[in-house]
Amino acid sequence: MSLVDDTVARVHPVDGAARAAAAERLDRMTKPAGSLGRVEDLAITLAGIAGQCPPPLPVPATVAVFAGDHGVHARGVTPWPQEVTAQMVGNFLAGGAVVNAFARSLGPETCTDVVVVDVGVAAPLTGAPGLIDRRVAAGTADMTAGPAMTRAQAQAAVEAGIATADELVAAGSRCLVPGDMGIANTTAAAALICAFTGASPEAATGRGTGVDDVTLARKVEVVTEALARHAPDPADPLGVLAAVGGLEHAAIAGFVLGAAAHRVPVVLDGVSVGAAALAAVALAPDALGYCVAGHRSVEPGHTLALAHLGLTPLLDLGLRLGEGTGGLLAVPVVSAAARALQDVATFDAAGVTEKE
Repeated sequence: MSLVDDTVARVHPVDGAARAAAAERLDRMTKPAGSLGRVEDLAITLAGIAGQCPPPLPVPATVAVFAGDHGVHARGVTPWPQEVTAQMVGNFLAGGAVVNAFARSLGPETCTDVVVVDVGVAAPLTGAPGLIDRRVAAGTADMTAGPAMTRAQAQAAVEAGIATADELVAAGSRCLVPGDMGIANTTAAAALICAFTGASPEAATGRGTGVDDVTLARKVEVVTEALARHAPDPADPLGVLAAVGGLEHAAIAGFVLGAAAHRVPVVLDGVSVGAAALAAVALAPDALGYCVAGHRSVEPGHTLALAHLGLTPLLDLGLRLGEGTGGLLAVPVVSAAARALQDVATFDAAGVTEKE
């Protein structure tokens, strides 16, 4: 049995009894019923994930930024040069990126670390201190000329994500936040979203780093070409990833599966992570119960992915950066939901009279 098959077999449904106990406790807490809105839904979700009420606090969290390059870059889908992927990996490792700043703002008790995982950066990164080397290939191939990767490479990348989740949970992480880095990866993300949701390339393809109208039209054309060439079958998630995905998308899908297998919440970020979550849930439908949508990206494909998954984002701040930034900003809300179930007194315990 492969690591993917073994992990999928360990993904079980969330605990319905714990969810029911959380809902009952929320109604007895010293507040009007339902007054915490979607925070109450989140608290119930966390209880179901943990299999107990109240659930443990989902901290510390760890952000894992998965990095890879894309052969479709050659089609002119972005004005950013490909070497920026490797340069940004260096920036993450030096602590100079936005996700590093956000992590520091939360403090070590809430976010222990930002780790960077090389699954497919084109430039060699050997010897970079602090880098997790799970390199599968030096980037993908151009998905309009052939498959982005072989099926074996797609599986290896998924397993790289699973191994990363296993390692972080073993080290004490109680909440996982996936992030992405890869110039041109929103083009692959759009193709994945189309493949799994049935959306059109025009609806799913966005401006990514802020491309102009001409480049956006080229992105739509490229996604259309790739889908026509491969006709990816959503019933074969590994095949979809191999045909039009990125190495980082495949690794993030594995990361989501790993979190679910360990009954640890995974707080999703933007469009690339959303596309990867579609693949993860296609591989193991019960993994959906362990996913929390951290925010809504302005990328149109992200809204399509969240709708297909049935997830409502906690935040909507107009972000479109990636890196795990939007997911990380939602971690305090996730923690507060669990804290409320732990700490808020019930009417009977506090001696507070309930309404008639």
